[in-house]
Amino acid sequence: MRHFELPKIYGTTTVGERGQVVIPSAIRKKMKIESGDKLIVFTRHDKFIGLLKSDQLDDFLDKITSHVSEGLEKINKFKKELKKHSK
Repeated sequence: MRHFELPKIYGTTTVGERGQVVIPSAIRKKMKIESGDKLIVFTRHDKFIGLLKSDQLDDFLDKITSHVSEGLEKINKFKKELKKHSK
């Protein structure tokens, strides 16, 4: 079973007139985000905004694919168990 880790809060930021936000320096340092880096902006259920360095997209998609594959394996195993018990 995977360990669930609570998100860490690095501070707050204010949206400027042009929609710009400043990423707190602590998270920029930790994530090695530098001036000029391209970030992918995504949302989840229109309640969460995420930023991902564009050079990390492949790793991110690999992890998602892995989780989906694991989930499908569990579903297929469950379906087989159901069939055994329904005979």
